[in-house]
Amino acid sequence: MTIERIEHPTPPPGNMDAMLDALASQGWYEWPQALSPKLCQQLLQESEAYARADKLAPAGIGRGSIHQRNAEIRRDKIRWLDGKSLAQTQFLQQMAQMKDTLNQAFFLGLFEYEAHFARYEQGDFYKKHLDSFKGRANRMVTTVVYLNPDWQADWGGELVIWPRVSDLTDAANEPPDASTIEQPLARILPEMGKMVVFLSEDFPHEVLPTQHPRVSIAGWFRCNTSLGGIVDPAH
Repeated sequence: MTIERIEHPTPPPGNMDAMLDALASQGWYEWPQALSPKLCQQLLQESEAYARADKLAPAGIGRGSIHQRNAEIRRDKIRWLDGKSLAQTQFLQQMAQMKDTLNQAFFLGLFEYEAHFARYEQGDFYKKHLDSFKGRANRMVTTVVYLNPDWQADWGGELVIWPRVSDLTDAANEPPDASTIEQPLARILPEMGKMVVFLSEDFPHEVLPTQHPRVSIAGWFRCNTSLGGIVDPAH
């Protein structure tokens, strides 16, 4: 998916403007300190309370009728945000503002944001995948927010972003050289407050095995792809 930024007289504050420029130019953005430490701590405490109470569910792959669990591909546990806590409300309000900014800049028609806590225990991973597939664009923009204080590089658990799907096939629909495929665009440490934003249907990505418990909020800005005036439900 190619998006072109529409310029407006007053740019968004802070790093939002840099995020918009990066999405337009390369399709992804790494945003350090996108969330305040206080809000991150509140969200982390909430996710840890869910873990202690065994209220996180093993994550699956696929959606709807093809949803299934496969521990060979994905081993994290999740809980969908419902906006019932103050911390969730504040986070979702911030993402609603981001949705409006994305729509203003790119005319994407985003109408909803869905998100869940994702907890990876030692040894957990999520193999390379896409969040949305060409021709089924309801998840348009992916966000990942990290809640891990004092993350150490030797703990692993990096998010690896691979070249966009359109860059992996040439005009003759032939695969490129293996050396091109094997070079990731980025390896991102899951440090507290950091947000990663990318186009959902363009960028394969994976979570490398972690050596330490790792918590994030994975989210998606969505378009309504339902027919007959029925809203396509989240998750």
